[in-house]
Amino acid sequence: MMDHDQTFALVLRIGWLVLLPIIVFHRVRSQMTGEKLDRRQEGALILLTLRPAGIAHMVGVVTYMVDPARMVWSSLPLPLWLRWAGVAVGAASGCLLVWTLVNLGKNLTDTVVTRKAHTLVTVGPYRWVRHPFYDAVGLAVLANSLVAANWFLLGTGALLMTMIVIRTRREEEHLLARFGDGYRSYMNRTGRFFPGRTPG
Repeated sequence: MMDHDQTFALVLRIGWLVLLPIIVFHRVRSQMTGEKLDRRQEGALILLTLRPAGIAHMVGVVTYMVDPARMVWSSLPLPLWLRWAGVAVGAASGCLLVWTLVNLGKNLTDTVVTRKAHTLVTVGPYRWVRHPFYDAVGLAVLANSLVAANWFLLGTGALLMTMIVIRTRREEEHLLARFGDGYRSYMNRTGRFFPGRTPG
């Protein structure tokens, strides 16, 4: 089991080493405006749960990548084929994340508030779904959990994604207020997380 864990930890390290510079580049570029975004508009529930869940998940992932033995207390007896399927899911997540970031550009924020120069993005993956960034995060959470075969990662990731789904409704209210009929029309022809028409 531990021999396999060392292999999967290496796979995760390689994946994160590839993606992290891309994520940091886009995050830094989006924050060069120096705007202060009011995260309190997310509401108390989201403020108290979403980021702590995300931090807990990432601490678990990093701990596993550094020393899988430290996460053995929450390991799951998953078959090897399912863990390798997690690697494939992780690759798909990384591709979707990069595609999303390239199309989102400087509109990227980590809250429901839009920037002053925010534009409505409807190209790339946004042509089919309104929140491909969150789809990429969800796939990454699933991939991390399967590759590490770990229930702690799955649990914290599930809490993170639940809070993101709840927050999305408020985010779309802000986008409707900002873009009006343009966003309403966009909602009527795209899915929130999956391709297809799922307005509201």
